[in-house]
Amino acid sequence: MNRFFLLLSAFLPVLTGCSSKKKADLLITNARIYTADSSFSTAEAFAIKEGKFVAVGSAKALLDQYDADSTADLDGQPIYPGFYDPHAHFLGLGQVLDQADLVGAESYDEVIDRLKAFHQKHPDVLWITGRGWDQNDWAEKAFPTKEKLDAAFPNVPVALMRVDGHALLVNSKALRLAQITAGSKLTGGEVVLANGQPTGVLVDNAMQLVKRILPRPDNADKARMLLAAQAACVKLGLTTVSDAGISPDEINLIDSLHKAGRLKIRDYAMVSLGEPNLNYFLKRGPFQTDRLTVRSFKLYADGALGSRGACLRKPYSDRRETGGFLLLSPAELERVTKLLYASNFQANTHCIGDSANHLMLDLYGKLLQKANNRRWRIEHAQVVSPEDFWKFGRYSIIPSVQPTHATSDMYWAGDRLGAIRVKGAYAFKDLMKQNGMIAFGSDFPVEAVNPLFGFHAAVVRQDAKNFPAKGYQMENAVDRKSALLAMTRWAAYANFEDQLRGSISPGKQADFVVLDQDIMTVPNPQLRQTKVKQTWIGGERVY
Repeated sequence: MNRFFLLLSAFLPVLTGCSSKKKADLLITNARIYTADSSFSTAEAFAIKEGKFVAVGSAKALLDQYDADSTADLDGQPIYPGFYDPHAHFLGLGQVLDQADLVGAESYDEVIDRLKAFHQKHPDVLWITGRGWDQNDWAEKAFPTKEKLDAAFPNVPVALMRVDGHALLVNSKALRLAQITAGSKLTGGEVVLANGQPTGVLVDNAMQLVKRILPRPDNADKARMLLAAQAACVKLGLTTVSDAGISPDEINLIDSLHKAGRLKIRDYAMVSLGEPNLNYFLKRGPFQTDRLTVRSFKLYADGALGSRGACLRKPYSDRRETGGFLLLSPAELERVTKLLYASNFQANTHCIGDSANHLMLDLYGKLLQKANNRRWRIEHAQVVSPEDFWKFGRYSIIPSVQPTHATSDMYWAGDRLGAIRVKGAYAFKDLMKQNGMIAFGSDFPVEAVNPLFGFHAAVVRQDAKNFPAKGYQMENAVDRKSALLAMTRWAAYANFEDQLRGSISPGKQADFVVLDQDIMTVPNPQLRQTKVKQTWIGGERVY
């Protein structure tokens, strides 16, 4: 009898193990999974429970270990961590979807035609608004003037944002309503004149003269816009987006939509700079929920290269009378960065021109002094002087760049900057070397929402038509592994979210995307044709 019990006790663990599989909500098998973890490992299966990855490995091992409510065989399809856009304008995308789309218009006349079609669909609007014109795409590359708008719309005010968001084209009706004259002046902005009179183009801070009288959407409108923006983003594989400059009220609206379960996509919100916003959030402090991170302020040092508002150390090569301008004084930028340094907030500063980058790198360095974990960022880092690159590494400053800016600007950037200075522009590889990392965003709606366009632009340095044949400034192209990390784990790090997501690893939130082809292996010309098949956020399929 004693020997029987001894034998039974020996076999009991085996019998128990046969019936004690772990429970999971979802088990994915037979996939090509790029985890983007610290060793950049690949796997063929993962298990999800309560919105998090609980195991990653081989299909056989996980099938042996887990009983799942649902199991999916992916038949070898590629899976990646959910894509990040660490610099975008999420609410801005929703607002643009309500306006006339002017992106890609090949002439001023085409802009007018699109506006007429928009007005026919929306005859009762108080203002005709639109976004996306770019005179650099036209045969006549000078700024447009108001006369054609006046002829088409003499009685309705029109306000049209340039593609970069740093210049506004308005008609005479709008100028009269805003009381703009040749004598109207703002620091950090320009009312463009011709023959002593406003042309209808307002650059950078001068845009506020019109923006302040535009009809303002209420929270119900903004909620609708945010949900429309979400639909556009998740179908392209984005699981975390950013809002590069929004108000406390807008942040609270996003938080309420998350809590109500209406907004699924995660949001990294940068607070717009301003005294009331500083007072509000410096007292409140940073906070992070399951889907929202608020621990940074968005600063603007200068404007954009396309509208010649970027602040350069020497004049523009194609307009010698100007070198652009700062949007805030150096003293004000220093005051604000000191306030942020005394808090736990990130400073994320828009810097396009080499002068703006030089100034902000030095202001950051004066405070940070050495390697650190503050993760302060330069947004765009678009034109950097050769002697300034090392400062990113010395002070642990993260370059947060937009690869598609390079392929959008390459046709005319050399005209603006000249052959020597342009070599320090869109220098993604040189920037990445400084800290061994870089963050890739899009700046949508300035650029297309699709993160795979940025991947293609970073790796191949070509436009949608595979131009130029040998790539643009290929010395600063990055490899595919780095490009994927820049839109997943490194981007999560730049957002203080690397412990939550950014890789497919046990314990992290189950955000992932399934594509129709493997962007790590397909030929270069096929990259832009890649389609998203599924997008998952927190273990929930959202597309």
